Amino acid sequence: MSFMLMIMEPPGARQARNQEQGKIAYAQMMGFQKRLQDQGILIAGEALKSDDHASRIEVRSGKRNISDGPFTESKEIIGGFFLIDVKTRGEAMEVAMTCPACEWGTVEVREIAPSCYE
Repeated sequence: MSFMLMIMEPPGARQARNQEQGKIAYAQMMGFQKRLQDQGILIAGEALKSDDHASRIEVRSGKRNISDGPFTESKEIIGGFFLIDVKTRGEAMEVAMTCPACEWGTVEVREIAPSCYE
C-alpha cells in the first residue's frame, strides 16, 4: 500500500529559522529519507518551496482564476512529502512518527487512492 507523508509547516516557519537552524533541519530530513531508502520503502521524497513561490488555479463556469502566493489565509503549507510503500496504515503511522518534522510541524499520513472517487 502506498502512503504519502505530507510535511505541514506553519507559514513563515522556514523564514523564521536562521541559516544554521535550516541546515540542521535539512540534514535531519535527509537522514530520515536515507533511512526510508535503506528500509526499501521510499518511492519518492522532495522538499517544496514555500507558498510565496506557489500559484493556485481555479476554473469555475469557464472562468479562470489564478492566485499567486503567499496565501495569507493558509494556516499551514505543505513543505514537502515522502511517498512510501508499506503493508498497512499502522506501519505508515509508525514511519511518520519517526519523521523529524513532527518536532516543528505536522506530518499528515494519506493513503494513495486507487481512483479519485473513492
